[in-house]
Amino acid sequence: MADGGPRMTIPTQLVLRALLEDPTRELYGVEIGTAAGLPSGTIHPILARLEGLRWLESRWEDIDPRAEGRPARRYYRLTATGVESARAALARAYRPSPVARMRPATEPT
Repeated sequence: MADGGPRMTIPTQLVLRALLEDPTRELYGVEIGTAAGLPSGTIHPILARLEGLRWLESRWEDIDPRAEGRPARRYYRLTATGVESARAALARAYRPSPVARMRPATEPT
């Protein structure tokens, strides 16, 4: 993307929408995947790209995996810049291109 943002694929849009539901809440990967309706293998590369752009920040859960009986979770949250950037990117993604707006609705016969 020319402005340095991520490609606005449908999966990226779904991940951003899930994160924007409550921008102050931290979510871990499975929660984001469930909210977005996407598998882990799809969302984690998207989360990595968004974190690389500094739209997201993440932290590892501070637990003892043996005591909890599960691995530590990595929690993600949009940054202030990420919230603004995500909203703007989603708005652009849903706006028809200028070429599409200029086409007549029907062809004359």
